[in-house]
Amino acid sequence: MGHKTAKAVSRTHMGYGLIDDNKILAVIPAREGSKGIRDKNIYPLCGKPLIAFSIESAKNSQFIDEIVVSTDSERIAAIAKEFGASVPFLRPKELATDTSKTIDAIIYTITELKKRGADYDILILLQPTSPLRTTEDIDGALKEFIKNNKQPLASISEVNDHPILMRALDNDGTLKNLLDVNSSVRRQDMPKIYRVNGSIYINCIADINTSTSFNDNKIPYITTQNHSVDIDDEKDFILAEYYIKKRII
Repeated sequence: MGHKTAKAVSRTHMGYGLIDDNKILAVIPAREGSKGIRDKNIYPLCGKPLIAFSIESAKNSQFIDEIVVSTDSERIAAIAKEFGASVPFLRPKELATDTSKTIDAIIYTITELKKRGADYDILILLQPTSPLRTTEDIDGALKEFIKNNKQPLASISEVNDHPILMRALDNDGTLKNLLDVNSSVRRQDMPKIYRVNGSIYINCIADINTSTSFNDNKIPYITTQNHSVDIDDEKDFILAEYYIKKRII
C-alpha cells in the first residue's frame, strides 16, 4: 500500500501517560471480516490503510501509555505494527464474527494483557472506522473523563435530522411521532439532539464486565460532525477523503 513503517513503542517509556496517576490503554478493535467493504479496516484512505489514522492520532496523545490493536488477522496485525501499535496476540476467530460483541473482544484483550503482566487503569476504545478523530479529541475526552470523576464517557455529535420530524408507521399504517411533542416548532427553535458517534469511549477497566454497554456511557464529549465520519460504505470513504483533502478537520 505504499505506507511508511513506524516502530512500535510503549508510550510510558517516552514520558507520556499517567494522567492523574492512571495508566491508560487504547484498544483499537479491527477484525478481518466486513459485511460491506472487503478488508475495510485496512482499505486505503488517501494513501493510508484506514486503521493507520486511529493509530497515529493515539500515538500523538500526551496521555495514552499503550496502543493495542485487537484483531484476528495476521495481515491487519502486520500493518498495525508498521504504524506503531502493539499486537501482542491475535483475537480468537469466535470473537471476530459478524455477531461477536465488542465488549467480549475488549475483555479478552484486557485479560490476556494482564496475564502478560500488563495492568492498566483506564480503557479508551477507538474504533478504526472513525479516521477523522484527532489527537485533540482524544486528549480532550480523557480530560473530560477525569474531570467527571472517571464516569463512563462516549463521544457524541449533533444530528442534522431532528427526531421531532421523524415518524414511524403505526399498526394501522398511519404516521406515529417518535417524540410526544408538537411538530410545528421552528427548526431554529428545536433543541439540539446528539448521537453517539462511535469514535471515542472511555471506561475504568475495573468497572468493565460482560454487561458493559459502551453506547450507554453517560458522560458526553462533543466532537464536530466533520470529525465524526463513521466509515461503513463507499460513500463514507468518499466523504472522509473530501474532508482530508480540503483540510476540513
